[in-house]
Amino acid sequence: MWHDAFHFDSLVWDGPIAIYLFLLGISAGSATLSVLLRRQGAGSESGIIKATALLAPVSVVLGLLILIFHLARPWTFWKLMFHYQFDSVMSMGVMLFQVYMAVLFAWLAVVFRAEIEALRRQLLVDKLAFVDGLIGWLTRLEWLLAPLLLLLAVLLGAYTGFLLSALKTYPMLNNPILPALFLVSGISSGVASTILLAVTLFREDGHSRGVSFVHRFEQPIVAIELFLLLCFFTGLYFGGGQREAAMWAAIGGGFWSQVFWFGVIGLGILLPQLLGLVGSPAKAHQPARLALMCSLSLVGILLLRYFILYAGQMTVM
Repeated sequence: MWHDAFHFDSLVWDGPIAIYLFLLGISAGSATLSVLLRRQGAGSESGIIKATALLAPVSVVLGLLILIFHLARPWTFWKLMFHYQFDSVMSMGVMLFQVYMAVLFAWLAVVFRAEIEALRRQLLVDKLAFVDGLIGWLTRLEWLLAPLLLLLAVLLGAYTGFLLSALKTYPMLNNPILPALFLVSGISSGVASTILLAVTLFREDGHSRGVSFVHRFEQPIVAIELFLLLCFFTGLYFGGGQREAAMWAAIGGGFWSQVFWFGVIGLGILLPQLLGLVGSPAKAHQPARLALMCSLSLVGILLLRYFILYAGQMTVM
């Protein structure tokens, strides 16, 4: 059963691609939330923004490394970095990564301007004094950097869905709802990962302004995610033929059906929401409770990526 679920004739993209999509979603979601939090007046003191400074770039780098070493010829990946093909979803994705990372680092430099300057002075690196002037210049452009980063983060989150929907021979993956679904679940992973890192690594208070701001997104995002899942499978059902067959193969029984119902819906969505409702509102914001809820949410989102990837390739046109 396990072997058949992960190895079948129509399988083209396997597990590492699911992890790659998951990591990109975390980066896009955390960046989106931090830009919005910054507009509320938060700065480098916020545990959420500190978490984003670590999560957003590292997730993309790890995701790209996984993708590069998963290729048949990883040493040729550099060609994608400089030779763009406008009819290739993968090539357009690489271009998006490059612009996104440049804007992300510029925005983070502005947010952590004081810390970067203090570190340079502490290390007595006078030759890097020009960096202070460069960041000062970028600070005057924050009004442009913030909305640009927000746009690029949204595009990155949606791109993870477009990448799979480009596989036209698979009726479940070639679905217009997929980019929106992956964007929303990516924002959900941003909520979970930033809160988890903020309360565990950076010791942010569960009642702080940053955690409370991000936590407010959780329930609306979950509701939208459930609605998009309903639309996703409803479209397959009324599509008839192989689309309907793909839906029943995915959620009508078997290994991946159990992953979806017990892992994605039960473990990743319902259980965190129930934990948030148990006890007083104050207990729901306790660091240990928040860490558990966020961990369950992240597991559910990762399982969703695996489910969509594998179940989506079981049925072909």
